Amino acid sequence: MEKVADIASDIGEYIRQQRNTAKISLRQLSKLAGVSNPYLSQIERGVRKPSAEILQQIAKGLRISAEALYVQAGILDLPTGGPVGDAIRADAELTERQKQVLLDVYESFRRENAAARPAAAPAPETTDTTPAANTEESP
Repeated sequence: MEKVADIASDIGEYIRQQRNTAKISLRQLSKLAGVSNPYLSQIERGVRKPSAEILQQIAKGLRISAEALYVQAGILDLPTGGPVGDAIRADAELTERQKQVLLDVYESFRRENAAARPAAAPAPETTDTTPAANTEESP
């Protein structure tokens, strides 16, 4: 039960930070997201844990990725890409499509560089050259 309260508190704090960064009042976000002002206040204070649908509405109101809120709420696993991916997802100036294109390009560069990088110490292949043991019992 304690873990659920921690998640609710974490997502509420994250939403408050995003709202403050966007310079939007609680009342304004309430209107933009279509979520009641008291309910939104309870979410921010960690009293309520919002559903995925409510998180999506809040994300639209904040003009951020719903995925970012889902990760913060523990609904989705943390995506790859580290701080660069996080920064792209959090950028309120980009559309969802632009964010996805940037993330795709970034990940393709990472894969390309990883493939081109010589392996530091490749694991030896375990090729067994001995004849396979007969697993059937003899008559």
